[in-house]
Amino acid sequence: MPKMMFELIFTEKADFQLDVLENSKDKKYVLKAVLKTLGLMESNLKLPSLNTHEYSELSGINGEKVFESYAQNKTPGAYRIFWHYGPKKKQITVVAIVPHP
Repeated sequence: MPKMMFELIFTEKADFQLDVLENSKDKKYVLKAVLKTLGLMESNLKLPSLNTHEYSELSGINGEKVFESYAQNKTPGAYRIFWHYGPKKKQITVVAIVPHP
């Protein structure tokens, strides 16, 4: 069965958060984990290591269901990526890239 490929779209907030990680010398290990997770999300959202699940406390700008995927696990302040499907087919909108709330 072929893997579905997704195009990642970033909100201004998520794009800013990624820029901050890219420019933080003390966050290189976080950036590496986040970039790896984003790459996995493009190809296979069902990977167990992503621990993807619905995050009911948020919704997208148009009421979309928001999901949480793990960039890190078992780490203090582990980073998470919040996202939703769309706006088009085979697209994912990354809403936020933040330490675990």
